[in-house]
Amino acid sequence: MTTYIAPTKDMQFVLHDLLKVTQSDIPGYSDLEADFTSAILEEAGKITSEVLAPLNAVGDIEGCRLENGVVYTPKGFKEAFDMVCEAGWPSLALDPEYGGQGMPGVIGTAVGEMLNASNQSFAMYQGLTNGAYASIHAHGTEAQKATYLPKMNNCEWTGTMNLTESHCGTDLGLMRSKAAPQDDGSYKITGQKIFISSGEHDMSENIIHLVLAKINGGPEGIKGVSLFIVPKFLINKDGSLGARNGVAVGSIEEKMGIHGNSTCVMNFDDATGYLLGDAHKGMRAMFTMMNHARLGVGLQGLAQADAAYQNAVIYAKDRLQGRAVTGVENPDGPADPLIVHPDIRRSLMDQKSFVEGARAFAYWSATLLDKSERSKDADALGLISLMTPVIKGFLTDEGYDMTVQAQQVYGGHGYIEEQGMSQFTRDARIAMIYEGANGVQALDLVGRKLASDGGKHVMAFFAMVKDFIKENESDEALKADFLEPLKSASKDLQTSAMFFMAEGMKNPNAALSGSSDFMHLFGHVCLGLMWARMAKAASAALAAGASDTEFYETKLATGRYYMARRLPATKLHLARIQSGADTVMALAAESF
Repeated sequence: MTTYIAPTKDMQFVLHDLLKVTQSDIPGYSDLEADFTSAILEEAGKITSEVLAPLNAVGDIEGCRLENGVVYTPKGFKEAFDMVCEAGWPSLALDPEYGGQGMPGVIGTAVGEMLNASNQSFAMYQGLTNGAYASIHAHGTEAQKATYLPKMNNCEWTGTMNLTESHCGTDLGLMRSKAAPQDDGSYKITGQKIFISSGEHDMSENIIHLVLAKINGGPEGIKGVSLFIVPKFLINKDGSLGARNGVAVGSIEEKMGIHGNSTCVMNFDDATGYLLGDAHKGMRAMFTMMNHARLGVGLQGLAQADAAYQNAVIYAKDRLQGRAVTGVENPDGPADPLIVHPDIRRSLMDQKSFVEGARAFAYWSATLLDKSERSKDADALGLISLMTPVIKGFLTDEGYDMTVQAQQVYGGHGYIEEQGMSQFTRDARIAMIYEGANGVQALDLVGRKLASDGGKHVMAFFAMVKDFIKENESDEALKADFLEPLKSASKDLQTSAMFFMAEGMKNPNAALSGSSDFMHLFGHVCLGLMWARMAKAASAALAAGASDTEFYETKLATGRYYMARRLPATKLHLARIQSGADTVMALAAESF
């Protein structure tokens, strides 16, 4: 049985030592005093560690079951869901006008990390609801917002998004689901959607489906796609629930992981739907939800890596295996613990340095999103848009790799289901696929985001790194261990961007062949920047006489590891990018 302990101390470090949230001019941040955020994180830590984490294996083993058209979630899920909702956790960062608590998104991000680390399948029911809420909040009419948001605010009604069909995934222009206009302004939705997370379950009294479909007679392809609100139960004028709508679950998908989440095939048979946003502009409204979801999925990569790492550390300290090459370290036992061995240390340091760097990156990104939304800052919006594919793609690719490393620490026991480590690996794997597979994220980064607004936002990132290095170059300890490696990695990133600019127009394959490497190169530089900033914060705390010297010295040692052992991967990625497309595209299709 695995365990999870919320890393609240490190979360507080990121919020207050690194991001200095109370000093920010973002509306609402001045309220985020350390005592206040500590109280929130400690309470969230209790419910995730004590209630949700023990249900993680239950969800994995039992899964969901479909009986007579009703999906039943694993034992304990509904009771835990009621507890989470009654405590107000889903509404933490939602609009007070509709019953939310109105806290900044960065706090929601920290709590979201705990929810996903303790029980990803469970967290998805709330996460999908928050995403659907965001789309209705941004694009709905006043009447739609008044009807749906107060109930979705605390998951009395949950939400989904329905995009994928059996014959089309990323290419949504190929979809066949249809919407027939009705005299009363509603539409009749017909079609089938697959892979619908939280599509049907027993934990809320209504489910609000957001469904992509084409209005009859509309434009062909993606330009003809519209978005519709399709409730499981129709809603009467007085707000009470009415008749069952023409939407039903066809089956539950058999999946590699996230068994506790009901991933469904959904059938729409003349279901009543209501247009959300403008006709034929469905992707605009859906991307509001998808962009929130992509940031949330990136958080899942970090969360699964942390949960797996925590358990690997426990095992490495307890499991006796062999003797340290430098001499016996456990003379009273028949062998030394695994953690004495250098390769185990390397693996654990890979995991630790990724988790802590990724946490800083995710929370910093959340501040950009807060700034774009709360301060209406266009530059922050441009930067978080640039970062979104990096957050989603890099954090989930690396997060999955870290769960594999954690599993490897267990040796053969890591392959045995009883130990629970395989669940982290299986659950993390989906994050690389859904909400846009990571190859698509890389194509989006190179093909669209890099050149957005004339390259303004990537240039702003380069300037941010350069300015940080220049401002701190007089600090010799920081310079040697952090600034010089960051400068070198940043140059690799700039060189690769210049390669794309030079080659992209005349040979698009040359750019796109290196897109995944560029996404990873960019991700490493982002974590390198976070580690340099954290090193500065930790050094400042030590200089100020912080009482917990071990915490800050450990932070510095972990950062030095990342800069020395992980950040040099940028040079490998650059070499691959500069090799172009010739070797990638050399074979004819029939030669494979």
